[in-house]
Amino acid sequence: MAISLVDSESSVASLIDSLKTLPSEPPSLYLDLEGIKLSRHGSISILQIFVLPMNHTYLLDVCTLGERAFSTSDTSGTNLRAILESQRIPKAFFDVRNDADALFAHFGISLQGVWDIQLMEVAARRSSKQFLNGLGKCIEHDAQLTAEAIKNWKASKEKGLALFDPERGGSYEIFNTRPLPDDIVTYCAQDVVHLPQLWNTYKKNLSEAWAAEVEKETQARLKRSKEASYDPHGKNKAFSPWPPSAATSSHWLF
Repeated sequence: MAISLVDSESSVASLIDSLKTLPSEPPSLYLDLEGIKLSRHGSISILQIFVLPMNHTYLLDVCTLGERAFSTSDTSGTNLRAILESQRIPKAFFDVRNDADALFAHFGISLQGVWDIQLMEVAARRSSKQFLNGLGKCIEHDAQLTAEAIKNWKASKEKGLALFDPERGGSYEIFNTRPLPDDIVTYCAQDVVHLPQLWNTYKKNLSEAWAAEVEKETQARLKRSKEASYDPHGKNKAFSPWPPSAATSSHWLF
């Protein structure tokens, strides 16, 4: 898998040009953001984009580029803002809430065309739907990695955490350090590269009824993330939108 840092207007234009005419099923674009207190109360440092057909991860340097990361156009006049706001271009996130909050608060971007893989997981789950699962647990259990691959993924994750997690002596400011440390580059890529497998795993276990529920709740998340009352760190964010009674056998595709 190739990883490229996008930190100039010319490289942004080149990235946008490569994102055109991509397949939409499964989604071609898998995204995540890193930053300092990532939300309306913090800042965005990096936008990660894994492009499945190219097996290529792009790290968009929002810290360096600012608004130019989203307004710079390719030769046809298309920019990243238009791609992120397009309903026709599917984009997969894992728990889109704070990403959507930060993009709207800092750059006025209203995400559309989103698959929220966290919601897909809980909807496809045959056990209790009371609580949401985090990305790490999903990758470890559902990404169909070998034991060796899981070991390497955990090691990369730990190296990144040691650099930015304050409880481990790190600092989120590391995401604004240039050049980016290699361990942070790897950490950022690891957050998106396994998302396509998770999407496939959960999508095949969703009935039409549950897929509709996922789309409905994803839209609700996007809407709530723009409201003044949205709390990026609310304690209720650990709960699934669907109480246990919602998990009726009629929704399952066996």
